[in-house]
Amino acid sequence: MSQSGRREKPENASSGAPCPEGRLSVSTTTRDGVEILDITNYIPFFLSSINNALSRGASSIYRERFGIGISEWRTVSMLAIEPNITAARICEVVNLDKAAASRALATLDEMGYLGSLTSENDPRKRRWWLNEKGYELHAQIIRIALGREEALIEGIDPEDLEATLRAMRLMMKNVRKL
Repeated sequence: MSQSGRREKPENASSGAPCPEGRLSVSTTTRDGVEILDITNYIPFFLSSINNALSRGASSIYRERFGIGISEWRTVSMLAIEPNITAARICEVVNLDKAAASRALATLDEMGYLGSLTSENDPRKRRWWLNEKGYELHAQIIRIALGREEALIEGIDPEDLEATLRAMRLMMKNVRKL
């Protein structure tokens, strides 16, 4: 890092050549004179690959054991964190699109995991929460989710993990600008 707090322009990890002008990452390389992604250093590739693998695995487990998928789990976990909220709030926090959130809420409601109340001012705005059965589901799945998280971070030093979390929190802020 420079004294100004900006990252120094790194060298391309695979070729040793400087990164393209203005780049802050080593996410490209050249082959036959053409700039291409170097997926061993391209952060969106890693984030997407890790997320896809985690979601696929979790969805399979949750469907088999509980009859719900990853969208329903994300909805359940959000309602445990912040009860009595609208579908729009769920979408905002867990980054689900409206259709996925509506389907998840409908599924969970049909399965008997939720309570809800329609707003007197706006019948389209319904507030949702977990009922007792919903909290029981949450208690079962959170154990599995935390176990999977432990397996994911196995072997990562606490300092590296904290640095990764700091970087990901900043990426969460930055992604809103894209």
